[in-house]
Amino acid sequence: KGEIKDIQTVFEYLPMWSQNERLGNVLYDLIEKICPVDEIDAVGISMTAELVDAFETKAQGVLDIATTCEKLFDCPVAYIGTDKVLSLAELIANPIEVAAANWIATSHIVAEIEKDCIFVDTGSTTTDIIPIKDGKECAKGRTDFERSATGELVYTGTLRTNLTSFVDSIPFNGETYRVASELFAITADVYNVLDLIKDEDYVCATCDGAGKSKEESARRISRVVCADLDIFSMDDIKEMADYIHKEQVKQIAAGLKEVSEREGLDKVIVTGLGKDILCAEAAKLLGLDVKSMGDYYSDDECTVAPAIGTAIMMKNYLD
Repeated sequence: KGEIKDIQTVFEYLPMWSQNERLGNVLYDLIEKICPVDEIDAVGISMTAELVDAFETKAQGVLDIATTCEKLFDCPVAYIGTDKVLSLAELIANPIEVAAANWIATSHIVAEIEKDCIFVDTGSTTTDIIPIKDGKECAKGRTDFERSATGELVYTGTLRTNLTSFVDSIPFNGETYRVASELFAITADVYNVLDLIKDEDYVCATCDGAGKSKEESARRISRVVCADLDIFSMDDIKEMADYIHKEQVKQIAAGLKEVSEREGLDKVIVTGLGKDILCAEAAKLLGLDVKSMGDYYSDDECTVAPAIGTAIMMKNYLD
């Protein structure tokens, strides 16, 4: 098996739905921060950007991303699929096997921590809830479409999720206020106001194009109930944000409960940007035993857990 000697992480926010043509340059610049691109021995690719509406189909998205990677790297390149690591020829023959298969790579390293568990990974946008038995992932669904019906994919995240996708009303001062079904605020605003994410974690764009200060986040949240900061104080906004946070935890817990009861698993490994503020809270809500990947990896490394798993799987593939 591949052995981890060193992990270096770099990040850049890239809205693939509008700037997918920049992918090659962004990858090049990121890697150059670690080592010269031409010194790389091999590259493993796991992806989840193929669903963006820049592409007409997921297959088109997979092939576009793969083409960019093949042009960039002059070394062996392979792709994480739902059942194995694929060569370019295998990807071309069955591109859907590579679509949103990044959770496969994460399961590879979680299984080394706990042989029988459910790993919950909340990133910026989605939450994967994957059962592992006897050291192997055993997800009932394989694609995002299938997993959305099995509790294994909850499309909710720490940063980019529209608050009105999981909250239809907010209680305040003894009244219940229905929300405005607009894209006024996202979860990044909630966790910014509550001091549950760092300033540098808020990497995505804001809904109104304004800044990312706590006051600006609070202003965006106030709009969700058709109000503003002339009506609400910062303490009022924090009270509302706390309620929204709890509702998102319940949303994740519902998927986790489905998987836990079906698979008979009560141990949970949490990872991703939302590992502590969402995943662990959902597991605790259900009374499940929780362990954090943060006990083994840094916060940044947990955020890129699929990349770590991909590197190990690529090494094993080459061997």
